[in-house]
Order: sequence, then C-alpha cells, then structure tokens
Amino acid sequence: MTRLEAQVRHDLQAIEAGPRAWVPERRDLDGSVMADIVIVGAGLSGLSLAFGLKRQGVERVRIVDAARSGCEGPWVTTARMRTLRSPKTLSGPDLGVPSLTYRAWHEALHGEAHWESLDKIDRTDWMAYLGWFRAVLGLTVENETRLLAIQPEGDHLRLHLDKAGTPLRVACRKVVLATGLEGAGGLNVPCLVRDAVPRARFTHSGEDLAAGCLTGRRVGVIGAASSSFDWAVAALEAGAASVTVLARAPSLPRTELLDWSNFPGFLNHFADLADCDRYRFTRRMFAFKTPPTAEMYGRAMASPACRLVLGADVRAIGMEGETIGVETGAGRFEFDHLLLGTGYRVDLTRRPELAPYAAEIATWADRFTPPPGEEDADLLAYPYLGPAFELQEKRPGSLPMLGHIHIFNSMAVPSLGPICNGITGLKSGVPKLVSGLCRGLFVSDLDHFYSALDGYDKAHFQPQAAHL
Repeated sequence: MTRLEAQVRHDLQAIEAGPRAWVPERRDLDGSVMADIVIVGAGLSGLSLAFGLKRQGVERVRIVDAARSGCEGPWVTTARMRTLRSPKTLSGPDLGVPSLTYRAWHEALHGEAHWESLDKIDRTDWMAYLGWFRAVLGLTVENETRLLAIQPEGDHLRLHLDKAGTPLRVACRKVVLATGLEGAGGLNVPCLVRDAVPRARFTHSGEDLAAGCLTGRRVGVIGAASSSFDWAVAALEAGAASVTVLARAPSLPRTELLDWSNFPGFLNHFADLADCDRYRFTRRMFAFKTPPTAEMYGRAMASPACRLVLGADVRAIGMEGETIGVETGAGRFEFDHLLLGTGYRVDLTRRPELAPYAAEIATWADRFTPPPGEEDADLLAYPYLGPAFELQEKRPGSLPMLGHIHIFNSMAVPSLGPICNGITGLKSGVPKLVSGLCRGLFVSDLDHFYSALDGYDKAHFQPQAAHL
C-alpha cells in the first residue's frame, strides 16, 4: 500500500492536480474567513467533489457529514446486499487517475490474481476503499455534523449546524448538498401502511433494523426490486419464521438501466437537451425498476422460509389485534412485521434546510407543461435546476440566495441526468458541477481578477545591460 500511495503522489504531480490557489479570500460580517464551498455529505459523491475542487485549486472547502467516521453513506449501514451492483470496472471518485481507482487499491491489497477472479466488489471493501481515498488525498471531514438550516447573509450564506450537540455557524459562498437518496426528501412510506400500522411494526429499507425485532416473526416485504430481496435475506438472517415478498407486477424487473445509460453522449449531454426531451427521457427512466442481484435473489429463494408472490398489488392494510392483515390482488396475507422496499420521495418540504424556501424554489411544474396524457405529478415536483446544479427562483429576483445552493443528489436527475446518484455517472457529474462552481467563484470576483491582471508586472525576462 505504501508503494501505491507513492504512485498516487507521483501521478497527481504529473497531471498538475494541485494548481495554485486562486479564489480570493472573503470575510463574513464578523470578520472571519469564509469557506468558499461547504459540501454537505462525505459519502461517495461528497468525497469525489472535494477531490475535483482540490484539482482546480479551490482550497477553502469544508466537508461535513452527520454520520460518525467510517459510516458515511449507506455502505455499512442501510445497504444490505453483500456486493455492489455496479460492474467492478466502473471508474468512481478517481476522476481518471489510475492509481486512485478501486482496482489499484484492491490489487495493492489482494494482488492482481484476486482482482481477476473477483465478480463484484464487496460493499465493506468499498467503504474501506473510500476511507483510504479520503486519507491519501488529505480530505478532512467534520463528522457527526448535521446541517439544520441555510440563511442568506449579505451576498453569501450562513449555515446552521449541529456538531455532536454543539451549535455551529459557518459562513460560505456556496453550499453543495451531496446528501444521497434521503437528501432529496425522505423515505417513501405508502399511506396504506402509515395510516394503518403502528410505527414499531414496519421498517423502511433506509432505516436501521432493531436487533431481535424479527426473531420468530412472520415478515411481509412490500416491493420486489433490489432493496426488497436485500430485506428478505436480512430478515431470514435475523431469525424470521417466514418471509413473504409481495410484488405488485406480474414479473420481476430484469433490466439495469444504468448499464444502458453508461455512455458519454448521454451522461455528458443530457443537460443540453430541450425540456421536452429531458422530461421524456426522465419519465421513461423512472419507469425502470432496479432488479435484485442474482446473489441476493438466490439466497432469498433458496430458503424454504421465503416465498415470492407476483401480482400482489396491495389494496388494503389493517390491524386485527396484533396481526397485520394485507389484502392484495393475489389474496390476503397475515404478518407480524412489514419491511418496506418502497424507495424515496422527492419533497422539498421534508428537508429542514430547504423547507423554509420551498414555495420560492422553481420546480419542473413551474417551467414545463407536459403534453396531454404525459402528466407525472411526482416528476413535476422535482426542482428545476440550472446548469451548475443550482436551485432557481420561482419568481426571478425573489430569493437570490438559491443560486448559491447546489444539489448533487437524486433531485437533480430530471435537470442534469443520472450523473449525481451513483457510481456510473460520477465521471460526468463531478467535472460538470466542479466547473460550474469554479465559474461562479470566478465571475463573482471579476473586478479582483482584472485588477490583478492590470497590475501584473512579474519579470520573466531580464536582458543583460550590455545588449541593450
């Protein structure tokens, strides 16, 4: 590993990955030096963005994450599959530097032969790799630090944070919300479940599972995409007496959309399309469901305690004593606990940092009218972002601070494409956002840069007096 880290340093020097700092220092109303950019979220996306900004000479970057160190992102918390779903060959946060790839790290640790025999990347290995990536690049993360609110303050922003119980106020010029799936709104809990089932009797795939809560229980899993079969295996391993996976569709999803989308034309230029085309593509993309991995499906279905019921669209749920009764298109079922694989919902009002401004944030419904018959209320609720992933005002001039809030999570997909919500699109999304951030920092200080140019007199040539 020492040899690999030496190679990383060599490679970064060879490609001029650490240019001189160029963003002029600014101070807040208290006289303190402002952060140029605060990245909220130190998972895969946040670390990739921090590296991208470092490569562009932006140094006053702070990274905060609500999780404790080593638990950023879902990899060792709510992710329950054994391996990543992505092919092992995908590039990730390395941004094109070979020695920073997962492959280089894996081979340094386990050897080339082990890499060649590897099918998919173990999720705990992936988390260990991200920890190494963070360390070798010297990226400092403020863990156990949660964003509570964003407020305008002059021409910059004031962030209100909670750092392990201590209030913290941070001034910055721009903030990037790299907050993952839940950062787009919240867990999607169907009202049929929420209104009928006591809170202690259901668990969403984005939540931790309380130890012992499934032992000896009859468990129902609602949904049949990737997270549902991860749930099924987790329930069996937790000692459930039986697990029933209720699939609304008559067949399981088979197609991994990200495999199709992984080409430069789509990833790099989706954002250049007209609104009607972006809407059309997004609506079709959202119709795809992520299939389970072959491993997790096989592990679930190999157990005699697990069964899959197709065509079981949920029509009613009710409590009968301590039993949860679920009426579906395939019959009635009784459970002791429900596990939800029902995804996430985009809802600005559920994000504390954005909720106060939700009425002023432009959405797709404000900017685009779909053709008759193609209305999609869920899609139209997404924010309509600018080219630098920035929020935009519903009414021009009403809230300029929104232009300094940049969204790098699934909220950005309709506007920028699937380049901000997983490994596949990072190679396109990170450079695009970094470029937009740097453009904003440069343009806002044009007078400073012109003055520096006008007064530039560094001597690069000094002829000898005898030759004059």
